[in-house]
Amino acid sequence: MKILLIEDDLDLGNGVRIALADQGFDVIWVRRKEDALHQLDACVPELVLLDLGLPDGDGMSLMARLRQQLKGIPIIILTARGTLHDRLSGLDAGADDYLVKPFVLAELLARVRALARRSYGFENEAIEIRGLSLHVPTRCVTVNARHVELTASEYALLETLMLRSDRVLTRSFLEERIFGAKENMSNALDVHMGNLRRKIGDGYVRTVRGVGYVIDTVPILKGAG
Repeated sequence: MKILLIEDDLDLGNGVRIALADQGFDVIWVRRKEDALHQLDACVPELVLLDLGLPDGDGMSLMARLRQQLKGIPIIILTARGTLHDRLSGLDAGADDYLVKPFVLAELLARVRALARRSYGFENEAIEIRGLSLHVPTRCVTVNARHVELTASEYALLETLMLRSDRVLTRSFLEERIFGAKENMSNALDVHMGNLRRKIGDGYVRTVRGVGYVIDTVPILKGAG
């Protein structure tokens, strides 16, 4: 999941960035409103963490733009403004959650995971598809209760596919998610996909020729991919 972190405090922003990255999230961190607006034009985050006290403008003025451009994308406000009026104003403006500083990092991570699950339509922290299980907080993957060791790229590939099961994901979408905006990564995707399939077994990742890949929640018919 790609997260846009808008936080001007250097220590806090760096700590949140590292903690989210350790959880497997792809974090874009900016410290100014202007940089946040630039990122909104350059990419589509799947969750936003928004500080209200930015050096070049009030974060609340970003809410309308975020809500207009990122329909349905979860937004968590991170701020020192903790009065009831502040919290109600933030939630009424479109935030999905509101966390007052100082906060415990573990609580922020739990709230991020909860919103991530909700945005993908999952109620539990584990995703299970036909014996293939992925536990998001621990990044543990099992196949019929057998633990499978994956590299970071293989895990990110599997998580991306499982969170969007039954949807065909294009090669370009997967390359951007897994490798970021780098040059030609098509061969790298083939290598990682091959290794992932070898580790989790046949019958999970189906190739849609000329388009991309999908994990189906129902058994794959022989010869379908």
